Amino acid sequence: MDTMRASPYLPVRARHLLGVLRHLIRRVARIVTQNPALTAGLLLLASIVLFAVVGSMVYDTDKSAPLSVPARRAPSAEYPLGTDQQARDMLAVMIVGTPLTLRIGVIAGVIGTGIGTMLAFTAGYYGGFVDGVIRTIVDIGLTIPGLVVLIIIALSVKGNMGVNQVALVVASTAWLWPTRSMRSQVLSMRERTYVQVARLSGMSAPEIIVREMMPNLIPFIAASLVNSVSQAVLASIGLEALGLGAIDVPTLGMTIYWAIYNSALLQGFWWVWVPAIVVMFVFFIGLFFVSAVLDRWANPRLRRA
Repeated sequence: MDTMRASPYLPVRARHLLGVLRHLIRRVARIVTQNPALTAGLLLLASIVLFAVVGSMVYDTDKSAPLSVPARRAPSAEYPLGTDQQARDMLAVMIVGTPLTLRIGVIAGVIGTGIGTMLAFTAGYYGGFVDGVIRTIVDIGLTIPGLVVLIIIALSVKGNMGVNQVALVVASTAWLWPTRSMRSQVLSMRERTYVQVARLSGMSAPEIIVREMMPNLIPFIAASLVNSVSQAVLASIGLEALGLGAIDVPTLGMTIYWAIYNSALLQGFWWVWVPAIVVMFVFFIGLFFVSAVLDRWANPRLRRA
């Protein structure tokens, strides 16, 4: 054991990688222990992931299909979350629908943040006419209610949409706010000394953006990604609650839609809509905690406070 700890026979590269890994583990552990909000947020998000993963392994998810179980059954030992008017087991619906809803949010959030990052660096660094065009489009887009735009786009899509199509519809407006928020950061960053030195040393604009500026904005980009995922999930639930989502897919938003359509609240079938509300509440609270910590890292004023 002492011989392995000293590791005299390990290659230099292997020892270096091992040291980097140890340092990274210690740093992550220190960050988690020093930020209770981050720990709480990660635990809440992990609970949702474990619910979907473990549930799919131990529970019969085929019961999420319509007419697979008796309809309108209250929660019991056989059906822990009851059944709805479409004769679906609500526990199976939650197990199947939760990862599908998260999938929509992640796809739309990644696309929106990616497009917003590229446009922000393009507009903020190059400036001039390009900056004016991008800034004008973003300002106009932000003045229009996002849900109205999404409804119009969803209505223009012919046929029944799937999960990926819903994610693309939501992503069509998810890039506006990241573009605006990150553009202001790039505008202030391009005047800093290290950027000027890189420019004078002969580095091209793409090299300066990728190698000098973008690494310094990684915390801000991560915070924007978390916020984009949260907003994308909320937007997808809003669309689906209006019946503009994937009708045949048991997402959380479509669960709310069918509860409204079948008047579950008026008829006293609380178990049809309460589980979806609980999952959404846990998800948004977890993202809120994580986003608050990332915002503090990305904002120097908050970090100093």
